[in-house]
Parts: sequence; structure tokens; C-alpha cells
Amino acid sequence: MHCRRYKPPSSVMGLVLGLICVVEAAKVNKHKPWIETTYHGIVTENDDKVLLDPPLIALDKDAPLRYAESFEVTFTKEGEICGFRIHGQNVPFEAVVLDKSTGEGVIRAKEKLDCELQKEHTFTIQAYDCGEGPDGENMKKSHKATVHVQVNDVNEYSPVFKEKAYRATAIEGKTYDSILRVEAVDADCSFQYSQICSYEILTPDVPFTIDKEGYIKNTEQLNYSKERMYKLTVTAYDCGKNRASEDVLVKVDVKPTCKPGWQGWNKRMEYEPGTGSLALFPSMHLETCEEPITSIQANIELETSHIGKGCDRETYSEKSLHMMCGASSGTVELLPAPSGSANWTAGLPTDNGHDSDQVYEFNGTQAIRVPEGVVSSSLKEPFTISVWMRHGPGAKEKETILCNSDKTEMNRHHYSLYVHNCRLIFLLRQDPSESENYKPAEFHWKLDQVCDKEWHHYVLNIEVPAVTLFVDGVSFDPFLVTEDYPLHASKIETQLTIGACWQGGSAQMSQYFRGNLAGLMVRSGKLEKKRVIDCLYTCKEGLDIQLPEEVGTNIKVQFNPSQSSVTLEGDDMESFDKVMQHVSYLNSRQFPTPGIRHLRISTTVKCLNEESCTSVPDVEGYVMVLQPEEPKISLSGIDHFARGAPEFESAEGVTLFPELRIVSTITREVEAEGDSEDDPTVQESVVSEEIMHNLDTCEVTAVGEELDAEHESLEVDLAQIQQHGLEMSSSNMGLIITGVNTMTNYEEVLHLIRYRNWHTEALFDRKFKLVCSELNGRYISNTFKVEVNVIHTANPMDHVNNAMMQPQFISPIHHGSMDLSGHTLANSHQASVVPSAATIVIVVCVSFLVFVIILGVFRIRAAHQRTMRDQENGKESEMDWDDSALTITVNPMETYEDQHSSEEEEEEESEDGEEEDDITSAESESSEDEEGGEPEDQQAANRQQQLEWDDSTLTY
Repeated sequence: MHCRRYKPPSSVMGLVLGLICVVEAAKVNKHKPWIETTYHGIVTENDDKVLLDPPLIALDKDAPLRYAESFEVTFTKEGEICGFRIHGQNVPFEAVVLDKSTGEGVIRAKEKLDCELQKEHTFTIQAYDCGEGPDGENMKKSHKATVHVQVNDVNEYSPVFKEKAYRATAIEGKTYDSILRVEAVDADCSFQYSQICSYEILTPDVPFTIDKEGYIKNTEQLNYSKERMYKLTVTAYDCGKNRASEDVLVKVDVKPTCKPGWQGWNKRMEYEPGTGSLALFPSMHLETCEEPITSIQANIELETSHIGKGCDRETYSEKSLHMMCGASSGTVELLPAPSGSANWTAGLPTDNGHDSDQVYEFNGTQAIRVPEGVVSSSLKEPFTISVWMRHGPGAKEKETILCNSDKTEMNRHHYSLYVHNCRLIFLLRQDPSESENYKPAEFHWKLDQVCDKEWHHYVLNIEVPAVTLFVDGVSFDPFLVTEDYPLHASKIETQLTIGACWQGGSAQMSQYFRGNLAGLMVRSGKLEKKRVIDCLYTCKEGLDIQLPEEVGTNIKVQFNPSQSSVTLEGDDMESFDKVMQHVSYLNSRQFPTPGIRHLRISTTVKCLNEESCTSVPDVEGYVMVLQPEEPKISLSGIDHFARGAPEFESAEGVTLFPELRIVSTITREVEAEGDSEDDPTVQESVVSEEIMHNLDTCEVTAVGEELDAEHESLEVDLAQIQQHGLEMSSSNMGLIITGVNTMTNYEEVLHLIRYRNWHTEALFDRKFKLVCSELNGRYISNTFKVEVNVIHTANPMDHVNNAMMQPQFISPIHHGSMDLSGHTLANSHQASVVPSAATIVIVVCVSFLVFVIILGVFRIRAAHQRTMRDQENGKESEMDWDDSALTITVNPMETYEDQHSSEEEEEEESEDGEEEDDITSAESESSEDEEGGEPEDQQAANRQQQLEWDDSTLTY
């Protein structure tokens, strides 16, 4: 009986027939489930779900049609898939039915899979349906399908080297394609993760490299004297970028070969500032490979052209250096560091630092005008011009260094120093004189130094007709001198310029300079001595040789003037080696310029057999000058004091820095005792040490308004300053003391600075600040500020007469001795007023307390007045006045006078409060209580006095 088209019953008989039909259908299970014959699956090691292709689905023809045309519904379970069964031995998988009606299933791992143990699994699977009836009778099974599952690898293993350590030997001087090979393996099962893709040498700065196959080779020739054994740390990476679990140590022994050359030296040598001389080659010796040597010559050269202006020189200002070298006064610095008193160089680009000298760059478009008065318009012969210059090959136009020309109307050059076609030329046109004869006017020097892009020091001593040029301390005579007539007399002013020449006729600059300049100085009236010129050029660093007595004198030693190069000659190899071992580097600066100084040794040997004589390769190394400990310059002393007005007005004035102290300290890190690596609690301690060094500038500046020369000044004994070897310049901003000298001498000079003011009536205080520096501003002290107060003696006639005041505002004044903590009072008087910081704070606190009391009294009175007005309003409401015939006039003058008188009384009170410094807060409160306790009748009387009856219209 089949019930494929079932319709809703229209009668009871139809319903019975339908139920019979359903029961009959439930008993039928004719067909077997059907699945694919072959499945392929993939599973990852760290996952349990197998991805099958095709998906696992079992079909059964006994399954009812779920959606019939007439919406026929059956309640049977034939055609449902109840499960899958896997056949095989030790199969780590299971099959699970996800949906019985659709037959969908999935295969998953029962345990963790390991690709390294088994990469693939093959087994069979079979589907079975749910059978017939509630007991599942007549259950049918599908055919067996084959399942192939591949286990995908996870990069869980790291490379492991086959050996715990590797060792090989390499001969020095030889370049290898392969010195040795290291090899690592990976236990992962897949090709991707089991392959070693790269090796790496972790040790930095070693002359070795390693390829992806593990072959190690040297990148440069090895040197036994430099390194006898290299220890390399090598690691490996698989293609999944997993690094080796343990790195491997590779040792490469360098086997020496007999090679002529210098041995036993280090390429890098560190120099710590302040340690004196440093032996550069303490263990050096020359290996000749038993070749008979008859003579040897070695040249050691120290390369310092990149430091400062050719080497490490003192970086004080040129003016200070001239003073240090013994030059007499009168030298004018034309390229100073920008400051308040010398700001014409502010627009020029510099080296942006103070490790070396203040260097100015001129790019062919920049020039500066020197203000009038800095240099005399007509230099008095003899005179000197000195400058540091670095210049390269340039154009064929003239490039002006210094020029003095007509300011307006004409383009005459009075004197000029310029470069033209790598020649240095100095032009000097004589002033008008009685004789109109030709005179030497233009001096030419043809020098390689002018265009070699290196720093050189030029000094011109001018005493016409002779002009002498010194370049780096060596004198040169001009190769060409041309003559010209003196200039015609003129009243036109001149303009001094640097970096170009001013054309007065066209009012523009021309002949621009391209290069670097520093230390441009002009000295009128005297020539520079050769001793001073050598001192200015002398380097503070160089090579030195201090030979002990036991070393023979058969080795010839010759230095160049700057001691940047030394040449040794001799024939005794043993003595020669000892002299080389005593070659040292010396830097006499307390704070040298840090950085690298390159070293080169070039050697020439002579043998008995000239044809087979060996050659010695050059040696290159460098000295690393370490960063010096930076000093901290501290200024301390009395920063606030008061003096009587007569002292300010006296001829001596008031000493500004009576107890000034200048101290300089450096901070060092000192390692504590103990092994800091094993004990993490061990820490480095910081120690501050006091050191002594020079200063080159101290500047005293007025804070606030500038100094008014009409009634105040800063003064110091010039004889004392010159006695200490210093110079002073002053302006309306203050004064500047310059010169390289000890901190003690600067202290003594600063103690002498006095402040005078001969109009102190309106002066209560004056503030100044002091700043000192070293090495042309490289190290700057703290800003030390001083405030001086003026003590005015009060005139008794100017005191306020308390008898004229209201009784309730009179407070007792206690004139006692004043004690201002932290301040020094001279000529103090009992009635003196000292507006110190402590007094101001007390006055402010008392004033604030008085204000709070007045505010409280005012609020109480206001509340009382509101109550009185309410009562008066109540009385007025009971009785109304007929005031139609009355006229009330308010007198505004009386009100104003009352208000004005009250304001005057308040001002007098405040003045009295300022004069009475010792008034107490209790007295202030009592006075306010008295004021607040004014009777109400008196208040009403005051209000009534403000009203006046106009009785002109009343009849009696």
C-alpha cells in the first residue's frame, strides 16, 4: 500500500485510512545508504577537524519526499542515517553524524596527531541507516569507501646544530672561499619547516661571513698580530623563520705567516682628557722576516685637519688669545661671537657649536658691515691684520675678505684684503700728503694654501713700504708689488665691510667671498711679534717622544713645526723599535675637542740586496679623544642686601659682590665595590669633584631698565683689572670683563665692582645679574642675581600728624630696632623704612586680614541697616505725610566732601600702616572692631546730615 498523494480526510473513514497508510509506510526499508567511493582529507597537527573532499554525506532512497505537491506529511524514519563506522587498525579518527535526515557527517581526530610520526592515514568508512521501527530492525549499510587523510605540519621544532662546537684554522694574509661549514637540522616533517634557509654570524665587527649553506669565509685578510683567534657565535633559521634552539660557537685560529710589516699595534687608541701623554705603540715592532736591513725610515703623521682650524687649538676668543700670547692691548676683534655689545655677526651662519672656534661661513651672497667706531677709519701705521681662512678653488672674480671703502658718492677702496685666482692680495692706498709720488699700493702673494680647502693662519704686518705675510707661522715675501698715487683729499666717510666690498657710488655690495673665516683681527699702531704669531698658531695637540736614558741616541728624530708629524731614521732595528714604542699623543687642553684623529705610518727600508728588498705596508689607525667631563660653573654669594642712600651717593658706591664665590665641579660615575653583574643591587654612585680651570668672560648686566649715565654707573678700578691681566668694556647694559685667567683672579676683580647712584630719592631697589663663561661660551655658569635695596632716612616733618585723625584710627607705633633676616643693614635708623621682601610679605598679610575684618563688619552693618529700613517702612505705612507743599534739596557738595574726607582718612591710615612696620595683627583687629562698633544713633545722624530742608517757601 502506497500513500504518495495524501489529502486531508473529509470523513472519519478517510482519517482511518490515512493512519493505516502511515503505519504501512514506516515498515518499509528497501534501500542501502550510499556514499562516495573515495575521500581525501587534510588535518593540521594542532587541530582535530578533517577537511574532506568531497564532503561526507550519505544518501538513502528510502528517505521520504520532504515537500510533496499536496503538502503530504509522513511520520516515518526510514532513509535516516544513524551513523558512520570506520574500519582499520589503530585509526586515530572517528566519524560523527551531524544531521540524520540529510546524512551529513564529519571525520575528526580522536587524539593529537604528530606529522613527524606519521604524515598520512588511510582507512575505510561505511554509513548505516536507522532501519525499521523503533528498534531499528532491518538496518542497512552502505559500501565501504576509502579515506586518505594527510597530516599538515606545524613549525614546532627549531633547528639544531649537528656539532656542539666548531673549530678551524686559517692562515693570515689569505682569502678563503670556505674556511669551514656548520650544519643544522630541523625535526619538522614538512619540506618547508624542515629545511634550513639561512645562517647568521651574531658576533659583530668580525671579518667573516656565512652563506645559506653554512660555509664560513673571511671577508678580509687576517692578521695574526691583530687577532690570534676569533670566536664567532652562529645561529640558524628554518624556512618558517624559527631560530636555532641553541647557538653554536665557532673558533677560527689564525696561523701566522712571516710577513714584513709593523706588528703589535692597535688600530683604535682612546685618549682620556687630562691624562697627559698616551703611548700610541707600546708593543710595536717591525717584522722583517730575517731580511737583512741596512737602514729604515718611518714617518708618523697625525691627521687633525678636520678638527677646529686645522688642529685642536684653544677656543678662546681671538682677543683673549692675543692677551694669552703676550700681545699688547689695542687689538680689535672684527668677527666676535654675537652678543649684546657686538651683534653685527648675528646674521652669519656658524659652526653651530663651541667645541671648536667660532667659524663663519660666507657663501658668495653674504657680507656684514662693521659699525662705526669699532675700528678707526684711518689705520695708524704700522698695523697688523690677522685672520683664519679656509678657501677652495673659486671663480676668477675678486673675493673680498676685508674692505674699507667710500661710504657714499665714490667707489674708492682705501684698504682691502682679497683673494683673486688663488692669490692673496693686499691693497693700501695712502692718504693725501704733500708729495704726489708713486707709492707701493698693492702686494701680491701666490700661495697654494689659499685654495687647498684647508685652514691656514694669515698675519700681515704692514709698515709701508714693507708688508710681511706670515702663513702658519712661516713668512712670505710678495712676488709682486704695484705702485699708485695717494688718494685725493675728501671728506667722504668710509665703510668697513667683511665678506664683500661696499660700493658707495652704486650703494651695493660687490666682490663677495666664498669660504670660511674666523678670528679676523686688526691691531693699529704696532706690529705683531713673531713670538706672538707662533703662539697663536701653535696647536695644543700633537706627537711627542720622551726617550728614556737607556735608549741609544743613534736614531734621528725630526718634528715638523706643528708637531703633527715626526720622522725617524736609523739602522739599529732594536733601538728603532724602542723609539717607536715611545711615540705618544699629547693634548694639553683641559677640555679638548672630542673626536677621531687619524694616524698613518709610512715606512721605507733599505737592504743589502736592493732587488729583493722587502716593502713595508703603511699602517693606519686613529686616536679617539673621548668627551671630557663638562664642568659646572657655580656662582654664589649674598644675593639680597640693603644699604643706606648715602652709601650709594658716595664716591666709593656700594660693592655688588662682596662675598662672591666661583666654584667649578665635574660629576663622575664611580662603580661600587662588588660584582654588579652577579648582584643586581650594586649600583654606580655619582661623585662630584671640584676642579680648577680658567675663565675668559664675566658679564654684569642691569636687570630691568638700562643704566642711566646721568645718575648711576658701575665702576671698577681699571688699574686692578690690568694688574690681573684682564680687560673691561662697559655700556648702558653693564660691563664685561674679558681675558683668560684663573677663577681666583676673576673673584678678586668681581669683588671690586661697585654701583653708584647720586640721585636716590626715587630709588628703592636695583637688580643686577652676573654670568661667567669659559672657552668662548662653551661652558656657561648659572645666572647669579643680586638685588640691592636703598634705605631712605625718613624726615620727621613728613610724618603724618596722628592728632588730626579720628580717635578710632589712631594706633600706637612702637619704634624698635629692625631685624631683617638675611639682609645686611648699614647705617640703620630706628625710623628707617626697609622695603625688604619680608616686610612686604608682612604688610600684605596684615592688609589681607584687615580686609577680611572690614568685609565682615560691613556685612553685619548691611544686615542691620536692612532690618532698620524694614522697621521704618512699617512705621511709614502707618502714618503718611502730606508732603505736597514740601521741597527737599540734596546738597551734592556735602556728600562729596564727606566721601572725600573718608578717602583721605583711609589713605592716611594706609600711609601710617606702611610707616609703622611693627604693627601687630591684634592691633589691627582692635582698631577695626572700634570702627565697626560705631553707634547706630551716630549712623542715623550721618544719614540725616545728608538731607537739607529748603524752607524758602515756608511761612511763619
